[in-house]
Amino acid sequence: MPVNQELKERIEKIKKGGKQKYHDSNAEKGKLFARERIQLLFDSHEILEDGLFANAMDEDLPADGVVTVTGKINGQTVCAMANDSTVKAGSWGQRTVEKILRIQETAERLEVPMVYLVDSAGARITDQIDMFPGRRGAGRIFYNQIKLSGRVPQICLLFGPSAAGGAYIPAFCDIVVMVEGNASMYLGSPRMAEKVIGEKVSLEEMGGAKMHCTTSGVGDVLVDTEEEAIQFAQKYLTYFPANFREKPKKAASVEPKSFDKPISEIIPENQNAAFDMYELIDRTIDEGSFCEIKKRFAPELITGLARINGQSIGIIANQPRVKGGVLFTDSADKATKFIQLCDAFEIPLLFLTDVPGFMIGTRVEKQGIIRHGAKMLFAMSEVTVPKISVIVRKAYGAGLYAMSGPAFDPDCCLAFPNAQIAVMGPEAAVNAVEANKIAQLPEEEREAYIAEKQAAYKENIDIYRLASEMIIDDIIDPDHLRSELTRRFTIYQNKKKQFTERKHGVYPV
Repeated sequence: MPVNQELKERIEKIKKGGKQKYHDSNAEKGKLFARERIQLLFDSHEILEDGLFANAMDEDLPADGVVTVTGKINGQTVCAMANDSTVKAGSWGQRTVEKILRIQETAERLEVPMVYLVDSAGARITDQIDMFPGRRGAGRIFYNQIKLSGRVPQICLLFGPSAAGGAYIPAFCDIVVMVEGNASMYLGSPRMAEKVIGEKVSLEEMGGAKMHCTTSGVGDVLVDTEEEAIQFAQKYLTYFPANFREKPKKAASVEPKSFDKPISEIIPENQNAAFDMYELIDRTIDEGSFCEIKKRFAPELITGLARINGQSIGIIANQPRVKGGVLFTDSADKATKFIQLCDAFEIPLLFLTDVPGFMIGTRVEKQGIIRHGAKMLFAMSEVTVPKISVIVRKAYGAGLYAMSGPAFDPDCCLAFPNAQIAVMGPEAAVNAVEANKIAQLPEEEREAYIAEKQAAYKENIDIYRLASEMIIDDIIDPDHLRSELTRRFTIYQNKKKQFTERKHGVYPV
């Protein structure tokens, strides 16, 4: 056989992956072949692949169960690895690990994003001495991820299992997209949990996609199909530069979606009445530009990427329709990671504040709400990208601090005309200060007395008084929010700042 013909046949055989029965099994579950995923993700089929012949002497291990490539997504160079679950369930051997390490090192040298298409049963126990403990063992994958963190964007698309130590690949990524019904991650399988600790649990309860995207918070985005996961990754990358040295590219400006009611008509005057913060966001950002992260986790706080006048921004917004917008331990953690993500890649931050404060009570104190809240304040303080704080209705207690209030060096703190800033709301404040006096009054006099004291309290925290005292920088018409933000983000885009001089802070984790 001519050499070229033999080479062609060898390549074709390797690219077919594992046995047909494994392809058929995946197809029944709605799972694509690893190479199909790569073709959908990248701009064209002109992709550089290295390590195709890894473990080529073993016909049962084509490419050793992982595909590693470099190509273009949205015209931007990107590196990727994709587990091939038709080859020993995508498990890792020595050469699998080496291939992953090398593509990570390529991403580091080129300073380009790294995408992990994960569908793996974890380490091959039979190969553990060769692939697990050494300097070029599996642990080095996570070490490299930590080195890459904040240097280049890292995305995990989780199509199947990510088991045992392999679960740390998604954990160290900036964002994790999970396909419902197929994706899972766990340190110990349900079978192992039953054997070791006597717990009987289903795979979904232990580490399913919905659980991680709603309860643990390890998952960021839940999708129905693999195609949706891939489309999300393509969109997500448009908000980011290739690496920390660059700024996101500006897109064409798009006017916000048209609504019958302007912002001024959707915000209730009653500070305790619920309204939907998404309605304000949609009236402010470029139409169709919102890319929400962790929508199902801690929904009392909204976090997402968007554009204003074509410029990438990160939005952190309280959601009064969920638990009144109160901050909990999970919402503080959600904000912390998102703030760090945006700051790492030069994405300006917009805080939309309508917060009664942090939750109180024994339950949250036992969960460490002080520690979790401190993490949020820590991350928000360290930010060096432009940050704008807008008091939409209220900012009470430490909620003002967490949402980049005046003391935390925002580039500006703006407020709407009916906004309130205070230690607590009028109702709670009057009750705290006047409780004994109210109890002593005849019942028929209490209502009038309470109303009088609340009115005096509201006058004391009047937003015009706070502007007069230069606590806030400006009071703006809600219907002019977009134009105000456009001007300010444009002015602040060349901001230069070093937070402080030190090796690193001691994070309150």
